[in-house]
Amino acid sequence: MRGKNISNIREFILLGFPTALWLQYLLFILFLFVYLFVLVENFIIIFTIWANSSLHKPMYYFLGNMSFLEVWYVSDIIPKMLSGFLFQQKSISFVGCMTQLYFFISLICTECVLLASMAYDRYVAICFPLRYGVIMTTGLCVQLVAFSYVIAFAISVIKVYFISHATFCGSSIINHFFCDVSPILKLACTDFSTAELVDFVLGFIILVFPLISTMLSYGYISSTVIRIPSSIGRWKAFSTCASHLIVVIIFYTALIFMYVRPQAIDQRSSNKLISVIYTVVTPIVNPLIYCLRNNEFKNSLKKTMAVAHTPEK
Repeated sequence: MRGKNISNIREFILLGFPTALWLQYLLFILFLFVYLFVLVENFIIIFTIWANSSLHKPMYYFLGNMSFLEVWYVSDIIPKMLSGFLFQQKSISFVGCMTQLYFFISLICTECVLLASMAYDRYVAICFPLRYGVIMTTGLCVQLVAFSYVIAFAISVIKVYFISHATFCGSSIINHFFCDVSPILKLACTDFSTAELVDFVLGFIILVFPLISTMLSYGYISSTVIRIPSSIGRWKAFSTCASHLIVVIIFYTALIFMYVRPQAIDQRSSNKLISVIYTVVTPIVNPLIYCLRNNEFKNSLKKTMAVAHTPEK
């Protein structure tokens, strides 16, 4: 046992970013702006896709769900951060911490599977363009998205169940700005090897298998693009999946750096800054990468904005 006093902890203290009070207020303004920006840009994407029949295609159906995921994702983490910055309310109930952890894990896992589904969509579009409409039906798209949510949320139930049943020692201070797996397990004073094993196995399944699927899809895509005789044709084919590939690289690079390396989350504040990348920065960048590189979406957005600003007669 690592601790001398075993207590029935009812709340944790999220240490967050311990700085001067004036800097806490500055961080509040910064993250409030970020939060509102993420909400606005993703709701604009969702509304634009919904309002334009020309965007009622599998690719944009996945993109709309990704935007919905980003909104939910930041809403799970940032509001609690803002409360800590503004009101210095660092405490979070045990149930609240487990709830935040559950949705955080669920949404991360959902994004993994959804990115793999989007890679499959690009694979069919480039490798089987004549059969694309037959293969990527509305029904299949709904099934892929539903599967992404169901498998991720089901796996997260098991992961959080084992974590929540660990026995915690006297210290209740989590050296992080949200409830994550490793910082929580660092407070456990009984043998939590089972919880770690379950977390590793399920994490491997939900992270590695979609990554392998994504890599296979892009392997076939690359071999198909290389065989296109025209350089213009090769560039056009590559440009249709470049945005998704960039997002996949950013997403998995952050996850691998944080959770695959030894001692993934320790007491160093540098890890918090890295966590900010995939919990705050990535939700900002992803929609911009997808939309700013997509002329069809930009044209539809301009039409939507023009209609919205047209006065009624």
